[in-house]
Amino acid sequence: MKIVLDKIASTTRNARIPREVLLSDEIPAQEGMVLAVRIHGRKTTYNTLEDVHGRMIELNDGDVIAGVLGSRRALRGYAGAVPPSVKVGDMLDVLNLGGVIGKCTSINLELGKPLQAEVLGQILSFPVLGERQGVPASIKADAIAWADKLGKTAPIVYVAGTCMNAGKTFACGEIIRHLAKQGYRVCGGKLTGVSLLRDTLSMVDRGAVKSLSFNDLGVVSTSEAVSVPVSKGIINALNKEEPDCLVIELGDGILGEYGVQSILGDDELMGAASIHVLCATDPVAAWGAVELFKGRFKREVGVISGPATDNAVGKEFIENKIGVPAMNARIEPGKLGEFVEARVFGAKR
Repeated sequence: MKIVLDKIASTTRNARIPREVLLSDEIPAQEGMVLAVRIHGRKTTYNTLEDVHGRMIELNDGDVIAGVLGSRRALRGYAGAVPPSVKVGDMLDVLNLGGVIGKCTSINLELGKPLQAEVLGQILSFPVLGERQGVPASIKADAIAWADKLGKTAPIVYVAGTCMNAGKTFACGEIIRHLAKQGYRVCGGKLTGVSLLRDTLSMVDRGAVKSLSFNDLGVVSTSEAVSVPVSKGIINALNKEEPDCLVIELGDGILGEYGVQSILGDDELMGAASIHVLCATDPVAAWGAVELFKGRFKREVGVISGPATDNAVGKEFIENKIGVPAMNARIEPGKLGEFVEARVFGAKR
């Protein structure tokens, strides 16, 4: 069956899906498969889709979109998984703004129920020019390779958080902006989380010469099983740009289910770290995260940012009681940038 898509989700971008596609009713129930689905229902919140250009566009009842089968385990979002089997007519759910499609297993009260997605079929791709036999479209096609070993790398600034929405992406952006203005060649990356183009685009917007995420390696949602080889693949690919440094976001929280713990426990990845920037939501989270870094991961937090540093009360607690510098990326971005620059490069240029 041939159909015309109304919207194409950013998660599909590796597969390079055209507007007009052919569908198959044979659907592999595997993460990364690109499906055509019809949206059912309307919402006033969480009712947009990020397209392949990074634009947020409203989803309407009846829209036919291209999305990707995948899972999500978000504390402040939806949780869901790829069902054991998928067939035409099944009702699945839109699990994130990037167009991840799966069966919702837990909702977020603030977001309400997710939009439903009626499965229309597996989108076919035609990788061989002139070949009439299509193959199931997948974001694993033409993906950057995973890696078991980390190659020679520029120094890395790791930005982790106590939870999602702790200010990690904003802190990454301000650090990149400062370093780029000082004349450094900076690349950005996001190693963990669930697919969304917005975060890596913001890195380029603020001066990164290149940015990559796990989605570029054919992964919809990271986990402990894949986060380390995927991370090494991202960092190896970014180093081909010959950067002076890398600013790397660890999506979600350090105790979430996206594999951050495995990365923090990998000596090869951590051996390239020049500084760990921690974004914390509150003083208790800041204290607990520093203790986790010391006790479980044997790492040192270099500076704390995020909502816990939004005013003097939090900053003074962090510096006086926890003993870690506190700098707010929104209020004092230059100070944070200069601090990170000094840790990475020594004396200012």
